[in-house]
Amino acid sequence: MNEVTSQNGKSKKVAAVVVGVDGSAGAKEALRWALAEARLRRSPVRAVHAWMFGYIGGNVEGYPYWDGSLGSYTSIGVDLSDLHRAAEDLLERALADVAEESGDIEIERRVVQGAAAEVLVGAASSGDLLVVGSRGHGGFAGLLLGSVSQQCVHHATCPVVIVHPAKPTGTGDELGAAAQAESPAMAGSRRRSPG
Repeated sequence: MNEVTSQNGKSKKVAAVVVGVDGSAGAKEALRWALAEARLRRSPVRAVHAWMFGYIGGNVEGYPYWDGSLGSYTSIGVDLSDLHRAAEDLLERALADVAEESGDIEIERRVVQGAAAEVLVGAASSGDLLVVGSRGHGGFAGLLLGSVSQQCVHHATCPVVIVHPAKPTGTGDELGAAAQAESPAMAGSRRRSPG
């Protein structure tokens, strides 16, 4: 939560709308939703992008050969500060895409190295609202992957909103052609009598 100083000089916590941004269509819709909600609540937005270095699969902290820093890992030619800058650029591009919608909303930017669900849950306090996008991996795949949105719902100490990406829409002609293409197969399956 952000702190705001009131007229009597006391500071109070202001709930934020915390949103995960990863460059996906679901995250873009989540960012739009978060901005609209923040406008209604008159709250700031905390845009969070979590990134990980895939070679290790975890945070660099606790690995003695990394010296606890985001410096170069020369044996494989990776400079983690470059990866961090790329993550910052991704977040800035995502925010630039919705610049017209953000208007005068205060936006805090956070780029954190770590697992997405853990970073997002850590970025939201109990009075905040956490908004995450859905990539649409439901059912069995979602269970196997342990999706970020599922983990946020189970571990966050605040309300969580999951925003699905907009479904593609077609023109009436395109939808009609798709229905005609399906109808012979459907008609054929209805004509068959059980065995």
